[in-house]
Amino acid sequence: MNTDKKIAFITGASSGFGAAIAEKFASRGYKLVLLARRLERLQALAGKLNTECHAIGCDVRESAQLSDAVANLPADFAAVDILINNAGLALGLEPAHEAEWADWQQMIETNCTAVARLTRLIAPGMVARGRGHIVMLGSVAGSYAYPGGNVYGATKAFVEQLSRNLRADLSQHGIRVTHIAPGLAGGSEFSQVRFHGDAAKAASVYAGTEPLRPADIAECVDWAVLQPQHVNINSIELMPTCQAPGPLAVYRRPQG
Repeated sequence: MNTDKKIAFITGASSGFGAAIAEKFASRGYKLVLLARRLERLQALAGKLNTECHAIGCDVRESAQLSDAVANLPADFAAVDILINNAGLALGLEPAHEAEWADWQQMIETNCTAVARLTRLIAPGMVARGRGHIVMLGSVAGSYAYPGGNVYGATKAFVEQLSRNLRADLSQHGIRVTHIAPGLAGGSEFSQVRFHGDAAKAASVYAGTEPLRPADIAECVDWAVLQPQHVNINSIELMPTCQAPGPLAVYRRPQG
């Protein structure tokens, strides 16, 4: 077994941020565990990467499948050095009293429960080996509220706080934890998923802007991971130049 190459486990690796991170890590010679629902997309990606890959077709919400996938990692991929908790989604932009409960539930299961579950599965091995790096993909939505952000923003606040608490627990074991919070980002399926496949509505989100791209996020992850072992990058928040936090919402009653 080759123990010289780092092993990175990336969720949501079939497109967007996950695929870009996989490409960046492959360029550094890391061995990759690629997990996503669409196995054929993962296999196509793995075929383009100049590194060893293990592809897992799995919905992160399926706890038993996730547990089995980790328990049955091939020996050459089992000692995970870097966990990239990237899989996540937003659904809908309706106000809280009109949102679909099923959308809320899926966001909580994907963005919170699955992230916590996979971290709990991988962390003990990192502790036993005395090394590791957990990278959590959050969002500026976890810090800045906006109309329609409701549960999505709350799930990303969970990711940020879990990152802080993981640091408190794992720092004594030589494990680093980094939280990445991107702002407006294009070049992925994020908005199409949010609007249930409505391509026109998804495109309108980016009209007249130059958003972040998956490669920008991959650069941030790469930079954090490449720091010396004694350096932990706690959190990176980034937005495109065209974006900034907005004013607080103030409701004003109609006059007259």
